[in-house]
Amino acid sequence: MDKKAQRRCINLCLVLIAGLSCLSWRLVDLQVVDRARYAERASSSYERKEVVQANRGVLLDRNEEIIANTVISKSVVVDINHLKEARHVAKGVACSQLRQLPEWKTWDKKKRNKKVNAKVRSLLDEYNETPSKLVDLHLEYAVAELARPLGLTKEELKAKIPMSRSGGESVIYQGLPSELAVKLESLIKDRRIKGFFFREEKRRWYPAPELAPHLVGYTSRDGKGMAGVEKSANKWLEGANGYQIEKRDIRGNVMPAHKGSFRPPNNGLNVQLTIDMNIQAICEEELERGMEEFQGTKGCVVLMDPHTGEILGMANRPHYNLNVRKNVAKHGYNFALQAVYEPGSTFKIIAASSAMNEGLVGYDTMINCHNGYYRDGRVVVKDDHGKGIIPFWTIIQKSNNIGSYKLAKMAGPAKYYEYAKAFGFGRQTHVQLAGESSGRLVNTGNPTDFSRASFGYGANVTPLQVANAYCVIANGGNLMQTRVVKSIDTASGTVIEEFKPKVLGRAISEKTAASMRKALRTVTQKGGTATQAQVPGFTTGGKTGTAVRYDSKQGGYQKGRYVVSFAGMLPAENPAFVCVVVVDDPLTTEVKRYGGTIAGPIWQRVSERVAAHMKLMPTEEISNTTDS
Repeated sequence: MDKKAQRRCINLCLVLIAGLSCLSWRLVDLQVVDRARYAERASSSYERKEVVQANRGVLLDRNEEIIANTVISKSVVVDINHLKEARHVAKGVACSQLRQLPEWKTWDKKKRNKKVNAKVRSLLDEYNETPSKLVDLHLEYAVAELARPLGLTKEELKAKIPMSRSGGESVIYQGLPSELAVKLESLIKDRRIKGFFFREEKRRWYPAPELAPHLVGYTSRDGKGMAGVEKSANKWLEGANGYQIEKRDIRGNVMPAHKGSFRPPNNGLNVQLTIDMNIQAICEEELERGMEEFQGTKGCVVLMDPHTGEILGMANRPHYNLNVRKNVAKHGYNFALQAVYEPGSTFKIIAASSAMNEGLVGYDTMINCHNGYYRDGRVVVKDDHGKGIIPFWTIIQKSNNIGSYKLAKMAGPAKYYEYAKAFGFGRQTHVQLAGESSGRLVNTGNPTDFSRASFGYGANVTPLQVANAYCVIANGGNLMQTRVVKSIDTASGTVIEEFKPKVLGRAISEKTAASMRKALRTVTQKGGTATQAQVPGFTTGGKTGTAVRYDSKQGGYQKGRYVVSFAGMLPAENPAFVCVVVVDDPLTTEVKRYGGTIAGPIWQRVSERVAAHMKLMPTEEISNTTDS
């Protein structure tokens, strides 16, 4: 062999060696170096990991009535890879064509399968060059069969299937009832439709969706609490999801011999609330009636047990439906604990309580109210219904501004603001609800600011703070921890954690509280500012509030526009409940826009119905007004 031929052989061997070396290295890389990565990639084509959702805990009222529950439904999912695989969908097309034959009905299951398989081979040969046409035929067939059961037109269903995507899964329908899903699954199997399957989902359901929506709150689509108790108690309610890993063949069917692994979910705990859904319904109905009657734009009713600090009912307007959630962004504002307003005369309990608790006045102490005009240095206080020298209790009954200022001045600014804070103003109540406002209570050191604060201006409060403050007077002087969550329980009823009544501090003495209840009782009696708040058969006590609205955007008070309120208790001597009604900007022209003429009647209707629901024994004789 000449040298030239030898070089050619050597070069050829070198090329072969290099090529085989590269191939050998690739095999080593696949089998040894990156074996795990490639194995995972290979298995991903037929391995599916699905989340197994935990059951979210149930929300219950104090009587164990279900407020929020989790219901099981199905989602319809399409696998685009399967829908685009001609060999996979050919069986559906074969079935669609054979079902047109009259003899189809006479064939048994075995013969049908045999005929379908033969037809599949024929179709694959026919559309060998144009498999996309076979895919299109199957899609039209599937849409025609499934659209009507899903309540859709063929065009609507087809538009939901993203065939333009390269692959993956897509949810095309949610909230399918389990019974309907079973029927559809049977239909899909019987018609040999491919690429469609069902995924179980759990969604939140509210049996009474328009009762206490702001308090209850709602969840996101993935089950996370987004507002109200659903958000604040999410850590107890949500539980922990599990998972199911399944191995499937190329057709998407589960491989029985390779079921994969399963981790069960850890279901959430139940949360029992303090509210009574019957009382809640009363609050909602009477607030709605009052808002329509007096043309209010916003408002609320808060009803509490003064001895425990528990919220029994909390209604807000505007409101929304928890299941539909239309206008939730606009109407989701919880007026009762987020609205900050100047309370007006309902705040006069601070001036009266501070002076009395300090021993500076008694129940019948006479106070000069200067007939409606009083100058104290640079401070000027006026009253539209001027009074002369009147007893302490009449200042409350007549809601006298000058008398209230003089009582506050007796205590002094430092003591006055100290008492206001002891009643719970200027701080959150920590009610176990997200988004609560703390209001605003500041001693500026300005005498004019102090004078205005004495009758409810210059202090910003929430309706819930006002309700909590009146609970102080109702229960004998203690500021209670406001609560809306009663306990955390397992599904079997075992109590995991219980939230018991908690005293945060003593604001006034029992003697002062008793005298204040006696004075507040005169407000609803003849000569008081809230005679329309009387409840037949019961003694009632409370205080009206009529405050000119402050426009925070324009920076001034709006003449002729008001926030009206009534805060009261029943029975007055030993109250079973405290109720606060606030109506923002009533526009009625049928009655004068005062707390006693608008909030008072709403309060009266709520309290009368709640007293009946609680089966309270009347404390007074009911006068017979029927003509004989």
